[in-house]
Amino acid sequence: MSQSTTTSPDRQTPPQGAPGSPHGDAGSPLGNGLKQRHLSMIALGGVIGAGLFVGSGAGIAAAGPSIVLAYAASGLLVMFVMRMLGEMSAADPASGSFSVHAERAIGPWAGFTAGWMFWTLLCVGVAIEAIGAAHIMTGWFPGTASWMWVLLFMAVFCGSNLAAVSHFGEFEFWFSALKIGAIGLFLTLGVLAVLGLLPGTGSPGAANLLHDGGFLPNGVDGLLVGLLASVVAYGGLETVTIAAAESQDPVKGVATAVRTTMWRIAIVYVGSMLVIVTLLPWNDPAVTADGPYAATLDHLGIPAAGEIMNVVILIALLSAMNANIYGSSRMAYSLVSRGQGPKALGKVTGRVPRRAVLASSGFGFVTVLLSYWYPQTLFAWLLNMVGGVILVVWGFIAVSQFLLRRRLEREAPGKLVVRMWGFPYLTWAALAGVVGVLVLMALGEDTRVQVVFTGGLTAALAATGYVLQRRAAARGAARPH
Repeated sequence: MSQSTTTSPDRQTPPQGAPGSPHGDAGSPLGNGLKQRHLSMIALGGVIGAGLFVGSGAGIAAAGPSIVLAYAASGLLVMFVMRMLGEMSAADPASGSFSVHAERAIGPWAGFTAGWMFWTLLCVGVAIEAIGAAHIMTGWFPGTASWMWVLLFMAVFCGSNLAAVSHFGEFEFWFSALKIGAIGLFLTLGVLAVLGLLPGTGSPGAANLLHDGGFLPNGVDGLLVGLLASVVAYGGLETVTIAAAESQDPVKGVATAVRTTMWRIAIVYVGSMLVIVTLLPWNDPAVTADGPYAATLDHLGIPAAGEIMNVVILIALLSAMNANIYGSSRMAYSLVSRGQGPKALGKVTGRVPRRAVLASSGFGFVTVLLSYWYPQTLFAWLLNMVGGVILVVWGFIAVSQFLLRRRLEREAPGKLVVRMWGFPYLTWAALAGVVGVLVLMALGEDTRVQVVFTGGLTAALAATGYVLQRRAAARGAARPH
């Protein structure tokens, strides 16, 4: 018989800001069923998503060969963010990850804002991925309804997340293994073709990189569009620090995952972009029509390239659905356990926060109806809703790391297992990069609406969090000492 536990949001905790004390997961009723192999594969596969396989086509069309620079620049920003997050998570692993760190460093309102923003992002992500996966299935099975597939996928992955955390880990292990195998095979074939070693192909040299308008065919404006597209593709890497809190060795898991971020980004993202724009003219219509990876495989004469990529993209979408339901439910649980959400969601059954899983899956189930009523407009609306959220979260991570690093150096230097490079200068550089990308989004006609939506969501959550913080402080002051 499974045990049921309800975490009390009003539990006594040490004073805010003491390293390793408040709001962490020491004594947490959650499980620790994730093994090191699960975390390692989640870290490896989490970087390979549908945004890379599909969304990169629009970036290539805008930036041309300079998309390589765009992915390298945004990848550098992501490396800094993950290093900062890794430093804090290795020092104090918590299922709330950066939300807990923001609360420790800045205050409860900041933890509330960052946590519920990320929860919203992941819940919307679940819906977007379910719609994308359903689109592939209706292509394979003409005459079937999109909403039917959305409902099926939501039921499967909601069910898997209601079970023990090890089930989530196994799903992600095999999903990630398949994605890594696919991208590894693509890069191997691509590099052989670039070198002229693949039978039936000749090396293109630098022709596609320098002709058809040159390396920057659409100038700096095109490069900036590619930069914005690449930032979106990197979202989701943060989930590994959430998962680490339920692993058998959280500190080792976080440290290992963060230390391998650099080469994963360099090989998977920057490397594959370089292979694509070297082998194909950047303005080839197939890059956007079929997707850059399918277009490249077609160019290499790989039979059924389009269908092969559809299978890979479907795996990537289902993997992201699984991970986002997991990440959102753990973030909701962490927020509730700190008194920043409905107490009913804090119940843990069988070492799984099942009510938080159901609540986090709820938007996906609502999407079943929305996809039936608004099949053409829903996808764009959802993307606008969360367009800049990840950048705001990264901003909270940078500020939190700056403040907590000073505190840890004074009070618990032994916890600095992972250290941010070039502190504090690279922390400030990362924060400047986040602000710079948001400014670029605000200046762009196509992305301005995303900044408006994100700004409104941030302001609403920050105001709510501040009111709750003041009320909690007032209640604390009113209690007899």
